[in-house]
Amino acid sequence: MSEQFEKATFAGGCFWCMVQPFDEQPGIKEIVSGYTGGHKENPTYEEVCSDTTGHYEAVQITFDPEVFPYEKLLELFWQQIDPTDEGGQFNDRGLSYRTAIFYHNEAQREMAEESKAQVASSGRFQKPIVTAILPASTFYRAEEKHQDYYKKNSFHYNLYKEGSGRARFIRENWKKTKSEEDLRKELTPIQYEVTRNNATEPPFRNEFWNHTEEGIYVDIISGEPLFSSSDKYDAGCGWPSFTQPIRRSEIDEKLDTSHGMRRIEVRGKTADTHLGHVFDDGPGPDGARYCINSAALRFVPKDKLEEEGYGEFLSLFM
Repeated sequence: MSEQFEKATFAGGCFWCMVQPFDEQPGIKEIVSGYTGGHKENPTYEEVCSDTTGHYEAVQITFDPEVFPYEKLLELFWQQIDPTDEGGQFNDRGLSYRTAIFYHNEAQREMAEESKAQVASSGRFQKPIVTAILPASTFYRAEEKHQDYYKKNSFHYNLYKEGSGRARFIRENWKKTKSEEDLRKELTPIQYEVTRNNATEPPFRNEFWNHTEEGIYVDIISGEPLFSSSDKYDAGCGWPSFTQPIRRSEIDEKLDTSHGMRRIEVRGKTADTHLGHVFDDGPGPDGARYCINSAALRFVPKDKLEEEGYGEFLSLFM
């Protein structure tokens, strides 16, 4: 990783929901929630929410452009918001919840303008794209209780993200979906049964249980990165086992009471893919063992990451 860190500033509605998507990416040094674009010095949360200070709720990201370029940050930013809403975001209404990209230099402005034009011409939305592109101004750090809210108050955060309508909007407008008919054509019978019907493949007779090559394992349906070979180990169970996912934001964990047992099922959020289960007998500091079906995974070797669009994950093997 280089030492040439840069800053990016984005307003995407409630700043609680704008940290986790960036926080779990490689090359991100720090994410701060705060206020910018207004006229009052050191505003409080209550003042900003009153719409009397002109500020946006925003996040400021310190990142390594050699690992995670600004273009990737822009792409990820758009995928968190409704860029056609000029009155706020989802259930959060008011000036402080408007969306904006605050550029820190001319190169960022040009990339932001280009990315906005691409979103506008994509045909994804029928209404105009209203997200503003503005010069960065003084950024005020928000109160400590608002920093890393998704970590400190994970239960409320997840309820809020679903209840506000943001999570549903992202699923319906930004995530690629495939029909069941297409999936039946693309997947092998065991891949379909595992990912769509919650089946379990046989232990010791699956593709990756003893696989040791360096690289990442992605969701076989969505292509979203799930696990790294760096976190893979032999648990002796006959299925691929990992101590942690690459990005927890892509993992859903649900109570599973099937077969007369109480287990925690693991699913991929983007495609609602059944992956396997997580247990508390792992070797890592968190004690987690993600026991995953090979049939739910596709492996991308380290030397193919750049070629297949996963170049930012090369940093996992440095």
